[in-house]
Amino acid sequence: MRSLFLDVFSTCHFFIKVIFCYTITNMANVIPDQVLKVYKTLEENNFAAYFVGGSVRDLILKRKVKDWDLNTNATPEQILKVFPKGFYDNTFGTVGIPTKIGKEEYIIEVTTYRTETGYKDRRHPDKVSWGKTLEEDLSRRDFTINAIALKVSEKNVFELIDLYGGEEDLRKKIIRAVGDPNLRFKEDALRLLRAVRIATELEFAIEKKTWEKIIEDSALIKYISAERIKTELLKILASDHPYEGVLLLQDCGLLGFILPELLEGIGVSMVRPGRHHTTDVFTHNVLSLKFCPSKDPIVRFATLLHDIGKPKVAAKDEEGYVIFHNHEVAGGRIAEKICDRLKFSRKEKEKIIMLIRWHMFSVNENQTDAAIRRFIRKIGVDNVKDMMDLRVADRLGGGTQTAESWRLKLFKEKIEEQLMPAPFSINEMAVDGNDVMRILKIEPGPVIGKILNGLFAEVDEDLSRNNRAYLEKRIRELGKNLVK
Repeated sequence: MRSLFLDVFSTCHFFIKVIFCYTITNMANVIPDQVLKVYKTLEENNFAAYFVGGSVRDLILKRKVKDWDLNTNATPEQILKVFPKGFYDNTFGTVGIPTKIGKEEYIIEVTTYRTETGYKDRRHPDKVSWGKTLEEDLSRRDFTINAIALKVSEKNVFELIDLYGGEEDLRKKIIRAVGDPNLRFKEDALRLLRAVRIATELEFAIEKKTWEKIIEDSALIKYISAERIKTELLKILASDHPYEGVLLLQDCGLLGFILPELLEGIGVSMVRPGRHHTTDVFTHNVLSLKFCPSKDPIVRFATLLHDIGKPKVAAKDEEGYVIFHNHEVAGGRIAEKICDRLKFSRKEKEKIIMLIRWHMFSVNENQTDAAIRRFIRKIGVDNVKDMMDLRVADRLGGGTQTAESWRLKLFKEKIEEQLMPAPFSINEMAVDGNDVMRILKIEPGPVIGKILNGLFAEVDEDLSRNNRAYLEKRIRELGKNLVK
């Protein structure tokens, strides 16, 4: 897979202006009626209209279209007159048209032809001017496969306007910059990351000159906001080939600017006699990502970082072999800083830290039901499956041939038993705070919580203790030491 991505071309065919008819079977059934209605409404009001960008690319590739984008010679003010419910809150000529496709709410984006000049911040143009032709607009786009426009001519016959050989590049499965790649990435440094992301998602190669400029300009990614970097990174992790995507980021130099902590694992050997590890920390982390069963990009991100603390705590034992004591604790702290830097939400950050902090949980055949329940409470019921997926990834990424040991299988069976119908909780005790206040004749306060937590710990070890007689007796006993 990786070799496919890095397969570059010494020469590339460049299309001159080509306008031709292109028939796509059942196209009328592919473009939703609500989207076609917006398109036709523009034409009925004597404006030009074209489908552009990723929507055209995905139509040709017969992929699900996530975003419908239209290009027009109408100005934003004119678009809003045609679509009064639309909204315009940017300086780039894009008007959002709210619509509903099936049960989902969509925003169809209609953008005025435009030209751009100056990119001092390496992301946004200093000046945007409304263009006069489609050709002007297509010339400013990032990659040839995203610079194809589509015009609806008649039923099931559509005209592709392909000025840069995008359709040919789709057939060859390559990512190539529009025009001079030396300009494209300096205009908008996010394109560096987008190239890798699109190549990963589509299983495309990156054309030689484009790839060389990505390597040369990789440092420009520092001009891009953390939020945009995080979005692209999670899309790479959500793809069918996150492992290959991360290796592409490494090979072009972007990974060193996005996740420098990950690269610290290169050359930090994990090899010990009698253990299954045969690689360094970096290789283990990315291989674990490769084998992670979860499709959730947040879980995959935690998997990629799960041993990121090892280089910080690496030491030697008495025999001179490498050890990584408390690497999960160090890893959790490092992951917290990474999540803050990349602007993960609080919920996302807490999940990532939790999975890394507790991924070294032990499994053995002698664990009691109470120990299983404590484990479930510690990581949270909603995180149990994700933690199991990380453990499987950790095992396979470390070189073991089986996803689950017999002990892990037994551990999972015990967890399932405790989750049916739900794990025991403090709310299920035979007594509550009111009983504590009644028996000890006290007012609400912290003592009540201390007593209930003590009772819960006892009952959790032996569920047969969950009866009023036993618990009321223990309330009186505990109260002697806590109530004065």
